[in-house]
Amino acid sequence: MRPALSPQHASKDVPKEDSSSSYITHSYFQFCGYQLKIAQILGANLGVSAYVWDAGVALCQYFEKANVIFNGKRVIELGSGTGIVGILATLLGGDVTLTDQPNVLKQIEKNVIVNVPAACRHRLQIRPLIWGENHTDFPAAYDFILGSDIVYSSVTYPALVETLCYLANKGSTIYLSSELRKRNGSPSFHEENLPQYFNCQVIDRLENKDITLYKMTKIDTSPSTDRNQVFAEPGTEIKPASPSSPH
Repeated sequence: MRPALSPQHASKDVPKEDSSSSYITHSYFQFCGYQLKIAQILGANLGVSAYVWDAGVALCQYFEKANVIFNGKRVIELGSGTGIVGILATLLGGDVTLTDQPNVLKQIEKNVIVNVPAACRHRLQIRPLIWGENHTDFPAAYDFILGSDIVYSSVTYPALVETLCYLANKGSTIYLSSELRKRNGSPSFHEENLPQYFNCQVIDRLENKDITLYKMTKIDTSPSTDRNQVFAEPGTEIKPASPSSPH
């Protein structure tokens, strides 16, 4: 995981008034015609959530390049961090829920207030989500599920899979942008674990940064509805049906 260092990135340190040990950096980005000013609250025990990561920037750039529009679609972002991806999805027309650990939500809220016009905020929610714990508090009815650099710790992988499987339905599209590192098992997670539950397609790669973007849909595991297919227990004799008598 690396903080964003793209050409459109600039920052300025501003001390926070309420804490001598934490401070705010502001980074500036432009995607899809929108200028974003993203605050990163450092030294406030937010861990990796405090930063804008290259994988998040890459996903925003992909939305611009592929002309992805979220008009009228229900969108949820996992591990929002600064909220940069979910904020852009909101500006692109989505009804977006940004989620992260409870202690990260104030940072997301700060960036929403700065970047999302008041007239659009009714389409946006900020909610705590701990994977594998309270995911069932959310509806399993999202059109899009977004995640950038959320595949970085193997300890969280089972809970992430559980959460993705719950939130996704057969009509959902999942976009994951990940910096792949063998030391955290992220390549095998994408290549071996996720394909057990999702149809996975590589849609973009940034070779110089080891970042890969995936588009995923849930594998349909529902029973066949083919009326001509007959199932029987092993050893059971199947007899042809008698023709129906005319009325």
